[in-house]
Amino acid sequence: MRLLLVEDDDHVAAALSAILARHGFKVTHARSGEEALQALLSAGAPPQASPYGVILLDLGLPDQDGYEVCGKIRKRTSTPVIMVTARADVRSRIHGLNMGADDYVTKPYDTGELLARIHAVARRTGASEETTAVGTAGTPGVVRLGTVGIELSTRRVSVDGVDVALTRKEFDLLALLAQRPGVVFRREQIISEVWRTSWEGTGRTLEVHVASLRSKLRMPALIETVRGVGYRLVVPPAPAAPAPPAASAPPAV
Repeated sequence: MRLLLVEDDDHVAAALSAILARHGFKVTHARSGEEALQALLSAGAPPQASPYGVILLDLGLPDQDGYEVCGKIRKRTSTPVIMVTARADVRSRIHGLNMGADDYVTKPYDTGELLARIHAVARRTGASEETTAVGTAGTPGVVRLGTVGIELSTRRVSVDGVDVALTRKEFDLLALLAQRPGVVFRREQIISEVWRTSWEGTGRTLEVHVASLRSKLRMPALIETVRGVGYRLVVPPAPAAPAPPAASAPPAV
């Protein structure tokens, strides 16, 4: 997912950008409200559209108030906005939400919570279109990952056209990772979304299900372990096209 970070403090932005990059985000940094609006205008997207999955917006910007920037962003696009600010009073929260923010996080914040909120607003608003993008054209609800096909509505999975029997949790895990191929999902996030419980005591269950998926799909490299963070789905390369037949040598005279 591409993410627009609007933050005037370069040190804060650099640290947060590094964390977001480790979790699979592609971050564009804007240091002011004007830079943020220009980033939306110059990204090549049509009006009311945006190439960004989420916008993280600081309120203390040098050129204009963050609330004003949020209002301008909302007129331009429906991309979810998370306000990230030290203003923790209730009136500021209410005003931010009334200005069009989808969520409001106060500094100092826990990085894990911020990441969870980013994924939550992306899911809730439908901002992440990766699943649709990798689906076969004209086949809604079907995700194609190389030779792997995932039918979301019927919960069917196939490899090279052959159905693979998965358990309910194995399918849920694969479908979750397939939402954003290449993006790292934290272990805590996977446990929360697939098992609807907390991380404690469930880590081994996740590892077993990942191993089972790799085995059943006969693709050990499909799900990559990111040490100390979680897992991500690696899109397998498309099968190579058959080589054209070699030209026959002319008959000897």
